[in-house]
Parts: sequence; structure tokens; C-alpha cells
Amino acid sequence: MSRAKLELPQIFPFRTELTVRITDINYGGHLGNADVLALMHEARVRFLKSFGYSEINVEGYGTIMLDSVVVYKAQAFAGDILQIEVAAGDFSRIGCDIFYRITNKETGAEVALAKTGIAVFDYANQKRVSPPVTFVKKLGG
Repeated sequence: MSRAKLELPQIFPFRTELTVRITDINYGGHLGNADVLALMHEARVRFLKSFGYSEINVEGYGTIMLDSVVVYKAQAFAGDILQIEVAAGDFSRIGCDIFYRITNKETGAEVALAKTGIAVFDYANQKRVSPPVTFVKKLGG
């Protein structure tokens, strides 16, 4: 079975911490796969906010999810504090990728490596638009 491969950037300019909640735990007694996406979502919102943006306001436009890739590396459990590092890259005419490295703060174990592809989206006209130059520059493109 081949596994998804993910190439991460060398530098992550943003980091935040989130605690695994009991509601994030699945039947296996560890952090559930869907909950990893929810933690990534929270980290992405905080990342964008650090630049003065939100998912619905990037220089007057919103964002929309194109894809996601998650490579699970280790289990996490209720009460674990996760450090989530975030970076943007692979800018194109429609958007960029947001990369995540999730580690257990106490043990240093990598819990997951991930990326989400986002497009800049004009919700009023229901179409993708080119990322504003200011947005690309701020996020490192």
C-alpha cells in the first residue's frame, strides 16, 4: 500500500497550541482523524488572524477549501497539548497551500503532518479569483 507523501516547508513562521479535548477522542481512545482537521482549522484561523485576515475576509474576498492531506504519525490523547506550526506556500493564480506540523508539546512526537489547499473566492459572484498581491506578500509568497 502506498502512503500519501507530503513535502513540508523548512520554516514555519507561526505556531499555536491547542489542547486535545475529551470530545476529540474516538472509539480507539485517541485523537480522531476528523478532529485533527478541526484542530487544523482552528490553527489556520489563528494563522490568518495574525496577518489581519479571516477566512471570509482576505482583502475583500473569502477562502474556500480545495483539498486536504493528512499523514498521521502518532497518537494523541485527551489533555495532550499540541503545538501546531503553520506556513503558507505553493502560491498559484487561484490560491495556495497551508502546511501544518502537529507535535505533542511534552514529548516532541510528531502527531501529524498536513496541508490544505485553499483558493481565494469571491462569494458575491461565486467564483475563484487570483490571490491579492498583498495577501501573497504577507503570507510569504
